[in-house]
Amino acid sequence: MLSDTKSVKQIKLAYQQRIPNQLVTAVLVLDQNLAIQYANPAAEALLIRSFNKLYNQPLANLFINDPIKQERLNQLLLSGQEFSDSDVILELFVNYKITIELMASAVTFEDLPHILLELKQIDQQKNINAEAFQHQQWESARDLIRGLAHEIKNPLGGLRGAAQLLSKELTQSQQEYTEMIIEQADRLTNLVDRLLGPNQLPNMTQHNIHSVLEKIYNVVRFDNNEGISFVRDYDPSLPEVTFDDDKLQQALLNIVNNAIQALEHNGTITLKTRAATNKTINGKRIKLCASICIIDNGPGIPTKIRDTLFYPMVSGKTNGTGLGLSISQTLIHQHGGKLSYSSKPGYTEFEILLPIINEASL
Repeated sequence: MLSDTKSVKQIKLAYQQRIPNQLVTAVLVLDQNLAIQYANPAAEALLIRSFNKLYNQPLANLFINDPIKQERLNQLLLSGQEFSDSDVILELFVNYKITIELMASAVTFEDLPHILLELKQIDQQKNINAEAFQHQQWESARDLIRGLAHEIKNPLGGLRGAAQLLSKELTQSQQEYTEMIIEQADRLTNLVDRLLGPNQLPNMTQHNIHSVLEKIYNVVRFDNNEGISFVRDYDPSLPEVTFDDDKLQQALLNIVNNAIQALEHNGTITLKTRAATNKTINGKRIKLCASICIIDNGPGIPTKIRDTLFYPMVSGKTNGTGLGLSISQTLIHQHGGKLSYSSKPGYTEFEILLPIINEASL
């Protein structure tokens, strides 16, 4: 039963006035001049500007790029035909971009045509989808490589055994050829074993993450013929993390060595640790992680290999085997963690996320 003092119309109006301010979707209203007349709190947060600064500003003035063509908006005012776009990139400041889904529709206020824009940020969802796809692709490539490696390894064993038997029937001078066969068979077997990757499960114990980084720092700084500077930027408040000391050392050392090989003389490598909260790892939400970043100021990762960087046999170096990052990826996955990267000329960062388990909450 409705109160006598409240009509259905009044209730509807009250909800209409309050709901826009509660929406998580950013809402903008533009007038005929494409200037902003209204922005809800979600829009203020998305655009990093208060309503006072947004009010009466031309929409085009908000962005460095030209994400929403004015011709389309003017056509919407004339025709009333709504439109939508996905993967629209808004560049709000230099080097600050966000990706949104956009819905534009015609509305009327005070008998004048206006435009209602709904903006939904999708960067996080895109990253999750991309990571899931990359993980699936990596697993498929790994399974294919392992299948081929096993098919290669079996006949190699037979070839080596046959060469050993044959060598017993040959003279001393002729055994040089069977020794060459055995040597090359062993070399290929070693390569295949590396392709198969680590097959032992990690021995998980609690450690201070910085003890591993210090071991790596001491190894690489003494074998530094290129004049590379190493910077340690640690968060001493990080709690102990559960991991296999040897395997994590191998994973990190592979990444550091790649950075060393990519750098020119007098480059810089930074080893950084931080606490990271509410991260998604393989589709699971992890409340608290240790973030280990290896940053260099080298030329960056070539664009052509970025999508397949963690696949076996993919390398940006002419003489590289392309196994280091693939092995690191496998080792980090064995720890329930995630290895990712971002790169541009002058800046490459590899980040390892390892879950921190709070024993009190188990």
